[in-house]
Amino acid sequence: MEASLTLTQPDDWHVHLRDGAMLKQVARYTACRFRRAIIMPNLNPPVTTIAAATDYKKRILAATSDYPDFQPLMTAYLTDTIDGDELRAGYDEGIFSAAKLYPVNATTNSAFGVSDIKRIYPVLNIMQQIGMPLLVHGETVSPDIDIFDREAVFIETVMVPLLSEMPELKVVFEHITTKEAIDFVTAASDHVAATITAHHLQINRSDMLTGGIRPHLYCLPVAKRETHRQALRKAATSGNNRFFLGTDTAPHTTDEKESACGCAGIFSAPHALESYAQVFEEENALDKFEAFASLNGPAFYGLPINDRKISLIRTKQTIPEIIGSGELSVLPYRAGETITWKVRDTGEI
Repeated sequence: MEASLTLTQPDDWHVHLRDGAMLKQVARYTACRFRRAIIMPNLNPPVTTIAAATDYKKRILAATSDYPDFQPLMTAYLTDTIDGDELRAGYDEGIFSAAKLYPVNATTNSAFGVSDIKRIYPVLNIMQQIGMPLLVHGETVSPDIDIFDREAVFIETVMVPLLSEMPELKVVFEHITTKEAIDFVTAASDHVAATITAHHLQINRSDMLTGGIRPHLYCLPVAKRETHRQALRKAATSGNNRFFLGTDTAPHTTDEKESACGCAGIFSAPHALESYAQVFEEENALDKFEAFASLNGPAFYGLPINDRKISLIRTKQTIPEIIGSGELSVLPYRAGETITWKVRDTGEI
């Protein structure tokens, strides 16, 4: 008899759906697995207003109409000049679920990001007052800081002073990649949590660079040393309720990934849940998977637990080499590999 695993339907607390034709192609891969998803606002131009978020949500719902129970949770993109009253109104009206901090030029479409965290302290204080979560891309971008040290430096220079100034601010430290980030979240108050991606649990920087550069494993924050990967696996499977699932699925076309730029982002949505299950099985922690995938996130965001179940079976499947075609072709995470778990009863794509 094949082994199976049934858990409360999970949510994805970090998703890039892009827009236009790419949105229409990739959104269903998230909607068929996850009940809710925190949608990143780094479009061009970014989502900074209630009107922009409302329009973007309509486009997402149109792209996921085959999955009517799917709920996109919209976020605002913080800029140096973001309107605090707009954030407050959007949060009070249930249009914004959170606001995203991108340090300027830290990653894809972050040119409009925040140049100095202190410039938005008044806005962050409003968020603290109303309980609006701050979602953080935690890297200090400076030419004198090694790319592999950006997260650790950010903790010391931005996060520690910020939370000293605003201890009640709710913060999700997204896609953490280092032991320093784990230690920071673990030692912080219950107002601080973190998401962990499937790919950061499975790859280290050697995987990206050994035998030639592998651009489809390039993401930001970049994968770190093996010691950090092992620390992430330990944290994710520990049962600590302040770590939860966020795939950071981020599609780029094959041409964009294999260009001189080698755009940062890993498209993991089609099989992310199976990859997480494999990690938890390898760590002998399948009994803690439901909490990480389905319970911890809603608890932190103050949302109800989903009322449906989802099942995975232990059976081999091979991930497609390519999703889409022509100018929209995308290599999914682990393309061409055989994995050991498969989601069932979600509606095949």
